[in-house]
Amino acid sequence: MSAPERIPPGRMSGTAPAAEATRELLRQGTLTVRGQITAASNTVLFGTVEHEGSSLPCVYKPVAGERPLWDFPDGNLARREVAAYEVSRATGWDLIPATVLRDGPYGPGMCQAWVGEPPETADDDDGDAPSEGAAEEAAETASEDEPGEEPASLLALVDGEEPGEGWKAVGFADVGGGRTALLVHADDPRLRRLAVLDAVLNNGDRKGGHLLPRPDGALYAIDHGVTFHVDDKLRTLLWGWAGEELTGEAVEALRRLSAALCADPGGPAEAADAGEAPLAARLAELLTQAEVQAVGKRVEALLSSGRHPLPSGEWPAIPWPPV
Repeated sequence: MSAPERIPPGRMSGTAPAAEATRELLRQGTLTVRGQITAASNTVLFGTVEHEGSSLPCVYKPVAGERPLWDFPDGNLARREVAAYEVSRATGWDLIPATVLRDGPYGPGMCQAWVGEPPETADDDDGDAPSEGAAEEAAETASEDEPGEEPASLLALVDGEEPGEGWKAVGFADVGGGRTALLVHADDPRLRRLAVLDAVLNNGDRKGGHLLPRPDGALYAIDHGVTFHVDDKLRTLLWGWAGEELTGEAVEALRRLSAALCADPGGPAEAADAGEAPLAARLAELLTQAEVQAVGKRVEALLSSGRHPLPSGEWPAIPWPPV
């Protein structure tokens, strides 16, 4: 159940996937679609953005390719992905790659920096769009010989009833043949930060395949379309810290986020640099008023309790399939 690892593309060396310079390239660059990632339930296109001699691989999810969801009637998934990046930036953790809302060859949609080795595209082979297998193979094998690469697994299924040192238990899973195994995730500070961020985002779909560790020690997370619902929808594989006291680092990040949400909420959302607009104003351009208010309430609830949330019991706690 290991999460696929991806290495950073070398076309923008020295620029982190979540950095402001990356966001600006995504916003201003010329977007060219190279192929389609067919494993996704919605339309997911692989492409590149180019601007003033710089080039960056990216994911482009046009709004027109989204499947409507009964429990997310407001807005669209693309806007929620951008809002998740905005909140991640405000915490100071930069766990989500730079993400913008922009026009593209198939209409407006989400455009996000690709974290990892790009899949084979029409420019590299016989002109066909990348297949599901090609994309997965690129994600899983491209960095096998990279020095300093991380251990392969942040998630595992183990025998027995205890997770073992360095792991946190999530729950038991049916592995077939009448057997069960204990699902565990690493007791990793990067995952713990992400568990806090997911609680703020109210992420309804945190799966193992959304975790992208890099050889430089950074961890990025993707696929945040099912977020920001006003009702408790938290579904995640990162329940290992449920009920435990928040770290001091997490409390400080939540305080930064709370201050950002309260800073001049009536300020202009349109600015010469969109990143300079107040966070609440930027979120108001992407979410409903009730959803923006719910973000603040979740932040304050976490600060008030001082603990990681517990499953609500009113919604399946673990996504399926889990990877």
